[in-house]
Amino acid sequence: MRPFRKTLAVLTAALTVTTLGTGIAEAGQESGGKAVLRYTEHGIPHIVAKDFAGLGYGYGFAAATDNVCELANIYLTVSAQRSKYLGPGGDGYPSLSEAANNLHSDLFFQRINDSGIVDRLAAQPAPQGPRPEVRQIVSGYVKGFNAFLARTGKSGISDPACRGADWVRPITEQDFYRHFYAIAITGGQGVVTESLFTAPPSGTTPAPAPGTAGQLSDQVRKALGGSGLGSNGLAIGADSTASGRGSVLLGNPHYPWHDGRRFWQSQLTIPGRFDVAGASLLGMPFVQIGHTADAAWTHTVSTPVTFGLFEVPLQAGDPTTYLVDGKPEKMTSAGVTVQVRQADGSVQPVRQTFWSTRYGPVMADFQGIPLPWTTKSAYAVRDANATNLRGLNTWFELDQSRSTADVVRALSRAQGVPWVNTIATDRAGNALYADIQVVPHVTDEQAKACGTPLGQGTFEQVGLAILDGSKSSCQWGSDPGALEPGIFAPSRLPQQQSRDYELNANDSAWLANAKAPITGYPHIVGDIGTERSPRTREALLTAEKGGFTTESTKKMLFADHSLFADLTAAELAKLCASFPAGQAPSSSGPVAVGPACTALANWDHTYTLDTRGSLMFQRFAARLGSVDRFVVPFDPKAPLTTPNTLNTANAAVQKAFGDALVDLRTAGLPPDAKLRDGQAVTRNGERIPIHGGQGFLGVLNVMTPVWDPARGNVEVAHGSSYIQVVGFSGHACPDSSTLLTYSQSANPKSPYFSDQTKLYSRGEWVKGRFCEADILRSPALRIVVLR
Repeated sequence: MRPFRKTLAVLTAALTVTTLGTGIAEAGQESGGKAVLRYTEHGIPHIVAKDFAGLGYGYGFAAATDNVCELANIYLTVSAQRSKYLGPGGDGYPSLSEAANNLHSDLFFQRINDSGIVDRLAAQPAPQGPRPEVRQIVSGYVKGFNAFLARTGKSGISDPACRGADWVRPITEQDFYRHFYAIAITGGQGVVTESLFTAPPSGTTPAPAPGTAGQLSDQVRKALGGSGLGSNGLAIGADSTASGRGSVLLGNPHYPWHDGRRFWQSQLTIPGRFDVAGASLLGMPFVQIGHTADAAWTHTVSTPVTFGLFEVPLQAGDPTTYLVDGKPEKMTSAGVTVQVRQADGSVQPVRQTFWSTRYGPVMADFQGIPLPWTTKSAYAVRDANATNLRGLNTWFELDQSRSTADVVRALSRAQGVPWVNTIATDRAGNALYADIQVVPHVTDEQAKACGTPLGQGTFEQVGLAILDGSKSSCQWGSDPGALEPGIFAPSRLPQQQSRDYELNANDSAWLANAKAPITGYPHIVGDIGTERSPRTREALLTAEKGGFTTESTKKMLFADHSLFADLTAAELAKLCASFPAGQAPSSSGPVAVGPACTALANWDHTYTLDTRGSLMFQRFAARLGSVDRFVVPFDPKAPLTTPNTLNTANAAVQKAFGDALVDLRTAGLPPDAKLRDGQAVTRNGERIPIHGGQGFLGVLNVMTPVWDPARGNVEVAHGSSYIQVVGFSGHACPDSSTLLTYSQSANPKSPYFSDQTKLYSRGEWVKGRFCEADILRSPALRIVVLR
């Protein structure tokens, strides 16, 4: 008996399967089955098929069942039709670009669509284009999504966000590839979307002065670090486990809780050939963070700037002609037209012209920092991911990894990871850190020789290369081992394997292991010997303790410990007690400290729900901003313990404390309020308290809440999303636990809309069910067979 039919036979014997309607068959009718969906607790589908097309079909159907409206919103965006259906306003769908509104989002994506770049890449053979198996998965995914839509119809969709909406439609493979491409360029063109709306200078209006290197560097940090994307990855090798064998992996991405950057969890199985479990971004029918029977991996947002700028001199009297090696080249113009819904319901075309050079599109600023197009020069942006569909092959290969060596091979062979590090473990007890991703090939020497005066400063401060576009010799370089010109080969990028631990918490590669610093990589990849964030320091200090098990790792994450509190809370409590007459200074005048001092002094420095003092300290840390806060400065020889000691003599520190008290009072919360009283989300009318805290607090379990001045923290913007702890020991089946903090479905009518959010609130986990016996033992097992 073939493996797929054998699996179906076992399922049929195990329980009765309910027929759900058109397109659904009972388990006994396996001859027509494209895929089997085996749902376990909390609506997690374990998808079994006999081929990759069937896997994609099952994934597409199941994903649409949970999130059809969000997926339809994604396809509306990448097809550049938001304005046609929703009008030119709105937020432009920030999950996929920084467009200020729907109109600019449509013009941005229509420019890409008109260029044909996605279609050309999708038509190429591997490695630049998708592998045959990837094409089969994508084809199946599209058919599965459309099958769900055909079964329900627009009016039958239960989610009020798109029930009956005319913008919900069947999709094509082109829609899928456009979506992946949009994800790949999120850290490049997606960051500068608004900057591309520019026009040749008239010569009569004075141009603004360019921003300084400091201003531009600060904005790049803000754009890339404040995008709502972050993560922790902790790989524990055999030497740091309690038993001295096997390994433990913590995967803990901190992504938005809403819209198109949500994760969705599944297991994908072709019996005897392919078996992987974990999660991926909505609409990606692979496992992007997860595990096989013998290896586990996660990703963290990395530090390389994946785009670069070129300043080109212009020919006198012609601002659309630039000079390279003294020879004139005409810019190219692209007139882009989109349809826009008017106030009266009619639809009218709107046209925008974009300009480009050999390096890429012309821009006028970087998120408000002027980079003016003058009569003498212009700036163009090049995105290293502008030709990247290879990431699809990368994750397909990762999904078959059996060791950390396989992980490195997958990363190196496809070279398609766009903007993340990889942290991995395996059954043999190895721990891996690798920043094998797409990075512009700008060496330190080239940046020095070709950097403009502005670029010299930005490259040193933040790794943004601004090169002299007048010289062809200043084009990005290349390596023999790179799949295309302009990017570094994997051998030039940081990677390290050990038997104790490797980790990353969004700082550079330098201290993936405190005992074995990584050096020698290009500056564009990240800095070396600089201050680590409180969260990175917390991760390193935790990893150095050793003795890990899967249970201790779960407890460690949900202990919600704050390193920043360890460094400052005791001094803050003393400062509180020292204020004359119990009155702290604030921006609005003296404010009574009340029970704040006692709460701080007695606080255990964690962000669990019943702690007192944590909420007040959170507001204090938020109010500090960029204030000079420490007495003892950073010492590269003691990176885990410096800087430290709160500078209580700084008037700005004192005022930040008073302002925090005012924040709580305005929100109707006492200074010693429990965290649960001031940090929660509301789902279907039910208030769910949320533990955890912001990354700047040095809390690994990041939760970045939305502060309502009248009520406190009332929502989560981004934070711990899909969490996995995977252990390999002497057992054949991985020991895994997972949690999708915002739950599987964005549909408020779904039973899986907030069930895992409530689990998270209680500090509980979902038992991983990877092996057949575990799946079949699930008390919630429900089986759907798709024809």
